[in-house]
Amino acid sequence: MLNKTDHLTTEINNCLNVLKKGGIILYPTDTVWGIGCDATNYEAVEKIYQLKKRADNKSMICLVKDFKMLNQYIEDVPEVTYDIIKYAVTPTTIIYDRPLHVAENLIATDNSLAIRVVRDGFSSHLIRKLKKPIVSTSANLSGKAAPNNFQEINKTILDGVDYVVNLGQKGNSSKPSSIIKITTEGSVKVIRK
Repeated sequence: MLNKTDHLTTEINNCLNVLKKGGIILYPTDTVWGIGCDATNYEAVEKIYQLKKRADNKSMICLVKDFKMLNQYIEDVPEVTYDIIKYAVTPTTIIYDRPLHVAENLIATDNSLAIRVVRDGFSSHLIRKLKKPIVSTSANLSGKAAPNNFQEINKTILDGVDYVVNLGQKGNSSKPSSIIKITTEGSVKVIRK
């Protein structure tokens, strides 16, 4: 029988194999169960839009492992960002202007992208190993409520992903992250608390 560390390593390796081939995964994030892929892979991002039956003009969130990675994917990170992330008590997603090096179909029509720096948990380990940001969108069909736990995830989603992570499938998920928009000039607007 695998111990907890070996099981985590196996799940990460299984995800890496799928993500590197342009596949999509269902995985526990630092908030809710999410559908994810390599955020730099246009075709993989397109698969998520198709699975969710979501209009591709509705952007999705990306997860990064730290400030260094954040700076690789945003042209100019406003200074206020670091304090907001450092002192946030709950997971906080920030919408930034002028993203770089991600799939074009992830970027909103106003040339912005929502990114969350993940502090710990499975998704943090996965991003560290992939060395790229991953997409994170709630595991629901467009227009339907996000599931509160793994058991509420729609069969279409379960059948439509290339891999389902076998961790944390018991119990309730957390709630979705807060979302804040920060412009390059540094103005801050709360989108979702």
